[in-house]
Amino acid sequence: MKKLNLLFIGVLSMSGVYAQDISDALRYSQDEVQGSARFRALSGAFGALGGDMSAVSINPAGSAVFSQSHASVSLVSADKNNTTNYFGNTEKVNDSKFSLNQGGAAFVFKSNSNSPWKKFTLAFAYDKTNDHNNNWYSAGINTNDLVIVDGDDNELTPVNSIANYFFQYAQGQLLQNISLNNRFIENAYQEIGQSDGFNAQQAFLGYQSFVLEPVSEDNNNEFYDANVASGYFEHRYANVETGYNGKISFNFATQYEDNVYLGVNLNSHFIDYERKTSLQEDNDNGGLISFIDFDNTLSTTGNGFSFQIGGIFKLSQEFRLGLTYDSPTWYNIQEEITQFINTNEAESDIGFISDVITTYPEYKLQTPGKFTGSLAYIFGKQGLISFDYSNKNYSKTKFKPESDYSVENSDISNVLTSASTYRFGGEYKVKQISFRGGYRFEESPYTDGVTVGDLNGFSLGLGYNFGNTKLDLTFDQAKRSYQTALYNVGLIDTVDIDRVNSNLTLSLSFNI
Repeated sequence: MKKLNLLFIGVLSMSGVYAQDISDALRYSQDEVQGSARFRALSGAFGALGGDMSAVSINPAGSAVFSQSHASVSLVSADKNNTTNYFGNTEKVNDSKFSLNQGGAAFVFKSNSNSPWKKFTLAFAYDKTNDHNNNWYSAGINTNDLVIVDGDDNELTPVNSIANYFFQYAQGQLLQNISLNNRFIENAYQEIGQSDGFNAQQAFLGYQSFVLEPVSEDNNNEFYDANVASGYFEHRYANVETGYNGKISFNFATQYEDNVYLGVNLNSHFIDYERKTSLQEDNDNGGLISFIDFDNTLSTTGNGFSFQIGGIFKLSQEFRLGLTYDSPTWYNIQEEITQFINTNEAESDIGFISDVITTYPEYKLQTPGKFTGSLAYIFGKQGLISFDYSNKNYSKTKFKPESDYSVENSDISNVLTSASTYRFGGEYKVKQISFRGGYRFEESPYTDGVTVGDLNGFSLGLGYNFGNTKLDLTFDQAKRSYQTALYNVGLIDTVDIDRVNSNLTLSLSFNI
């Protein structure tokens, strides 16, 4: 058995009362290819094309390409398949969901004078920008037998047990702050969180469930041992995520002469996200604690603002160039958490904790901006090919106020990096029928390239033009691999996840 001779004292210095981390920052900074069926069929390569309601979300000049007022709505059937590997054991979970993906309208006002400003448009568009629905399950025997020295510099805490999570949060917490002290147990959890923060709440859970034992019974004690013997541990971990990010865009665009289209978007963003995790741990290593059940539910809501400025330029009758700047998104985010713990030694009344919701102070998140460059070649009325390139520096993501989140922001700067996205699309028309396809590649936002891997995706679609009404259908699929730690503290062993996102999108669009 390997031994790590370190004494963890106050190992964490989280600045906030709840541990916002890199996964939170990244979750709300990334955008998926969502939107209309035609937009998805070209894998989102629409920056130099316009003429589609979802294209307006990429380049605000795109609404000025419409020759008359236009509206569209899209429905999607989304399927996610997760294959996990945890210490050699493989599990698979498949989940499907049907939802409204996009809707909007653009109103075209043509100039009746000889002005070089041919027309202007006002548009209103809703697009889901990220689908958070994601379920996966992992199970296996954790054989990582590394141990660390406990609070009395004698006992050993195994790093492959959830006990290490509570152990690390507990060091440096006064016993009098994490004990009941004549409080009802269901109130103590919330009171401790409000007065002493998230770290103390976790220490309270470990202490009240007998996972932790104080080195001394003195109220000023700051050191704890874990009542879990070292060895192998069986883990069963379930992750259930629901929700989405959405964006409502208020768009203004104009056409100058025959070759220049300019536009601006004012965007209102919103977040609705919930994550439930459940870990069940068993062991027969001979310690006091042989079973731990630890559940967490995080509920997040938020709203934000961003703007976009873009242009489309006809270099010739065939070639088009698109340029777009996306500002950072400035979010205000609210979070609530409920937790539950049970062990083979816990008293039954500790279950009341699972009914207590703790609301944490609002925090701010600034996601990075990006530039997008686009090219398209139009084959008359027969078809087109298009290409979009964008770059986003995820290391610029920041929690605010920065003085309160210096540690987290430093971690983001060191762990995340600049990532490029490449999108290709093509369309070919035969009478009223359009055949479409696309490909996209997104680089990993992590410097290590494996915590979140590169993304590869393709798309195929069909469209039928009835005249003033169009019906479009698209299938797209994207694959990405992840190495996800069960917890950011203590039990940090990772699960390897191979995720396949498959979507079927149906859109109805019509001229108004």
